[in-house]
Amino acid sequence: MLRWVALVLLLLLIGLQFKLWSNHGGMSEVTSLRAAVKKQSDENDKLAQRNQALAADVSDLKHGEQAVEARARAELGLIKPGETFYQVVPKSAASTADPATSASSGN
Repeated sequence: MLRWVALVLLLLLIGLQFKLWSNHGGMSEVTSLRAAVKKQSDENDKLAQRNQALAADVSDLKHGEQAVEARARAELGLIKPGETFYQVVPKSAASTADPATSASSGN
């Protein structure tokens, strides 16, 4: 009788170990889920920092006239009355090349 109980318990232990280490619902799935949770947590942290930066920017724009002015100057190119706007245009690559080589390559 004791042998049968030991045999049943041994088979039960083997069955539970198989279930624990098999693919469906086993340790490998737990490991992959933990990795996915870590990846999502890292992404959430990045997005939370981005949201904080955007909230600070919105607060500056709502309460600070200087922030609005700086943004208008940078993004829209606005100038104040009485200011003179100068735009520096770099020479293009064709005009900086040696004119002699440009003329000879056309022949």
